[in-house]
Amino acid sequence: YYLHLLKTYKSAEVKNFMLNIRETVSVLIDKEDATGIQEKAVFGDLNDPGNKPREAFFHHAVIRCYWSGHSERCRYYSEKCMDLFGQGGQPTAYVAKFFFGLNAIDLLRKKRHASKSKEGLRKAIAAMKDAAANSEWNFMNKLRLLEAEQQHLTRHHWRAIDLYDASIQSAKKSGFIHEQGLACEKAGFYFKNKAGNNEKALEYFKQARACYDEWGSSMKVGFIKKEIDSLNVSGS
Repeated sequence: YYLHLLKTYKSAEVKNFMLNIRETVSVLIDKEDATGIQEKAVFGDLNDPGNKPREAFFHHAVIRCYWSGHSERCRYYSEKCMDLFGQGGQPTAYVAKFFFGLNAIDLLRKKRHASKSKEGLRKAIAAMKDAAANSEWNFMNKLRLLEAEQQHLTRHHWRAIDLYDASIQSAKKSGFIHEQGLACEKAGFYFKNKAGNNEKALEYFKQARACYDEWGSSMKVGFIKKEIDSLNVSGS
């Protein structure tokens, strides 16, 4: 609808902005299998420091790559965002740092870029503490999820569980259904892979599926369904 309006009012800058958002939404729904369109945003030279729209491109690239599970690409675009945003305090910078931290944890689990990933996680948690101090509603759930994942890595069992649950409740309170689903998903993997409790893992995965279904992401619903099916088979 909005893209149709832009054909009438002919704003190239706003059109690129909307196309970029639309691509992100389409990837999150079904990896653009049925919802993608051929027209893409044009951002010019991404290496040009004077090219302001490239910030939006890198920011959305981080989001798309993280949710799609492309950890190396997410690392690349996250580092681009960190270079661009620096110490900036705008909300988009903090969101990029959040995904930078989550992706750093994924890389640590895969034993890739260990020193950089540890430092990236440290910086991400520090940034979320700063952000949550100014806007608990927007960032407390993100901080608690990063802390939970950090405890997961260091095998502090009860701390991790409490932090996962705190992240879930905080996201629910703020109405961030997608991040509530993400925290449930991460908790599910914790119980499946670290705690060895498939019953609890199944409980959290089912919560994650419900959240992702409400969010409208068939991509994530399908991903979680595979985990649920595998646990149901192993438990039968």
